[in-house]
Amino acid sequence: MLPLLLFFALAGPCITAETQCTERVAVGPQGRWSLVYRTHPLTARNELIHRALVMVHGQGRNADDYFRTALAAAFLAGGLEDTLVVSPRFASNDGRSCRDALAEGEINYRCTQGSWRDGDVAIEPPAVNSFDTADEILRRLARKDVFPNLKLIVVAGHSAGGQFAHRYAAASKVTDTLGVPIRFVVANPSSYLYLGPERLPPSATCSEKGGCSAEFGTFEEGRNCTTYNRWLYGLEERRGYSAGLSDEQLRKQLVKRDVVYLLGENDTIPQAGFDSSCPAMAQGASRLARGVTYWNYVRSRYHAEHKLVTVPLCGHNARCMFTADPALNVVFQKP
Repeated sequence: MLPLLLFFALAGPCITAETQCTERVAVGPQGRWSLVYRTHPLTARNELIHRALVMVHGQGRNADDYFRTALAAAFLAGGLEDTLVVSPRFASNDGRSCRDALAEGEINYRCTQGSWRDGDVAIEPPAVNSFDTADEILRRLARKDVFPNLKLIVVAGHSAGGQFAHRYAAASKVTDTLGVPIRFVVANPSSYLYLGPERLPPSATCSEKGGCSAEFGTFEEGRNCTTYNRWLYGLEERRGYSAGLSDEQLRKQLVKRDVVYLLGENDTIPQAGFDSSCPAMAQGASRLARGVTYWNYVRSRYHAEHKLVTVPLCGHNARCMFTADPALNVVFQKP
């Protein structure tokens, strides 16, 4: 019988978004699980893996499409052989706006405001949330007896997945305990988690090179937009996973973590689930403007060493974003 390592080396990565490339990750009560697409098993020893890419889907919960996007990026970067690609599926069926087909025992996450994208409790079982699932995936990836040569884990997401990656970067309780560097790539989200009540005046602008035309201060429309600083836009009235953390802990964690804001140069049109609520509009008029403003915010107010990368010619499109050279340089960069 071939040694296990040699077997997987000969078999190569699993690169089709079909059942054979999926795995169940147990989370919460016994018998409950979430589905992930992956290029290699999460429980079989593999010394070839040096990097893991966890790609989070958008609001459509189309993990299979995002798995294909991540595979395309890994191929273009020449990283298919030494990168473990994982794309979790946060399935949801609330009988109204979301009607995913759920298998027996599959966790049913929320899909509207207060949802999988910000770590809120699941519909069933309510003791579990999406950030718990992310924690479990990261713990599995960081096991030295399974992936002894893993050097970097990248948690990336686009649009609603970008919201997930951003808030998980602030809230994750396992990131600093795994012994493996974690990089969070936040691509084109509709909104960000502000760490205080300050906002930029509506008429102000910020530069991708650093600096804004005005200071962050008291939000002028705060009396009319009373929810502007509530979770998931701010730290007030948090729910789910993040509720057990203090404001100061969330601030410290986000500021010190390796975060890259990946923004499409042409993501300036309010489409594809664009959040036009008053707390979101308080952050800027477009996804591009919101990202540039937020990067300036965490740098100026909290001295965060986060990075901003703009992708030329891309709008609100995950495939365009993650297969472009600027993204490949971020996702597949050595730690």
